[in-house]
Amino acid sequence: MEAAFIAACGLWMAGEPPLVMDLGAARGDVDHVVALFRRGRHWGAISKSNSPFLRYRDPIHRSLRELAISYFSQYVKKRRKTLRSYSVSIDLRRFDPTLWVTHGGFCHEVIDSLTASRHFEILPPDAAAMLRPIDEIEARSNLLRDDPPRGRGISSP
Repeated sequence: MEAAFIAACGLWMAGEPPLVMDLGAARGDVDHVVALFRRGRHWGAISKSNSPFLRYRDPIHRSLRELAISYFSQYVKKRRKTLRSYSVSIDLRRFDPTLWVTHGGFCHEVIDSLTASRHFEILPPDAAAMLRPIDEIEARSNLLRDDPPRGRGISSP
């Protein structure tokens, strides 16, 4: 969430609206929030996650649904695909900047508003039971990290 706020603030400082979208997860997983931007008629997203695959999206998506679906295959917990919904875009200018730009703690008011915003289901009814679990190679790729633990793996120069 905090990374989405930072990205939205950066976009705002660059003259663009500070928009965010909630990606809703299935029970047992956590939601993910992305900062949104447009280039012409196409949507892109800026995001940070421990997963190497839930990050930046180029502005090539014609709708927020299309953008959200681009996260579907990589939005996993263990071997289960867990992305279930996406929200409308929320313009953070609706909130006092002290609540999301300079706030030192958890931004409950903004987060509660985002969670309560209108969400759209991604999966057709009863489709969750038919989803293929990710395979072993996909599962191992989810273990990639920006900074591997020190003392193991590749050493720093």
